[in-house]
Amino acid sequence: MADIADLLVSATFWAATLRIATPYILGTLGELVCERAGVLNLGIEGIMTLGAMAGWMAVHQGADLWTGVLIAALAGAVLGSLHAVLTVPLGLSQHVTGIGVTLLGTSLSYYVYRMVLPQVTTPPTIEPFQPFAIPVLSDIPVIGPALFSQTPLTYVALAAVAVVAWVLYRTPIGLAVRMVGENPAAAEAQGINVTAVRMGAVICGSALMAVGGAFLTLSAFNAFFFNMINGRGWICIALVVFASWRPGKALLGAVLFAAFDALQLRLQQIVGPALPYQVFLMLPYLLSILALVLMSRRAAYPRALMIPFRKGERH
Repeated sequence: MADIADLLVSATFWAATLRIATPYILGTLGELVCERAGVLNLGIEGIMTLGAMAGWMAVHQGADLWTGVLIAALAGAVLGSLHAVLTVPLGLSQHVTGIGVTLLGTSLSYYVYRMVLPQVTTPPTIEPFQPFAIPVLSDIPVIGPALFSQTPLTYVALAAVAVVAWVLYRTPIGLAVRMVGENPAAAEAQGINVTAVRMGAVICGSALMAVGGAFLTLSAFNAFFFNMINGRGWICIALVVFASWRPGKALLGAVLFAAFDALQLRLQQIVGPALPYQVFLMLPYLLSILALVLMSRRAAYPRALMIPFRKGERH
């Protein structure tokens, strides 16, 4: 127990937690924006995979790292546009379309990878983002090394939480997004183009998801390999519910899940072979399910979520 207590107050543990949390933060924010506008985006897993591959491939082919991030965001936006067109103006099933987008994004990523690098057996590597210590702040005991000695994309993720919260609750655009997710008929009566707002939210949210995927290949690791997203997209969907569709709580949920994940890695080292390692692998998911059950009972979801809207109709 003493070892675990020391671990929980160490800067290295919380630094690792924040690194693990970064793709969850970006993915959860992207899903939150989509759902706030009334559209469930189950394509997140495929969008994150495509973002991871597109960003890495761009850098591998000679682009700089920030250009890779931009290309990843554009790839996510394109896939998000497909989901938006099918679910918003056409009103197709958001569940079925989302699963289709996930299959398309994942398969397309692997196909492009094999087309460009057909003879590769070991994933080629790139020079990823390096940790950047913010002067003065990084010298603060415990908090400094944990929070202010991260890679640039982690800072981008933290800034994105503040930006999304500000846009949703302090701007007319955010008000329009929340209106079309709660009562699109009332939004239409106020002159808001429900279709445009919903499509814009899905496209922007998908771009955020793709950047979350790109973090894995451009920052956390230095290569792209199959199945590297490994269910992170589905965790992000659950974290949106945990967060009650609020950006601040989304950050909390992502960090909490990442802490569970970082903890199980350390517990494997502390406990050793006394327990099968699979017990530790499932620990973050069990704890997250418990937290989700406790928090979701009070969650107030957008009332028009997953409900298609057609201009002139009244429900």
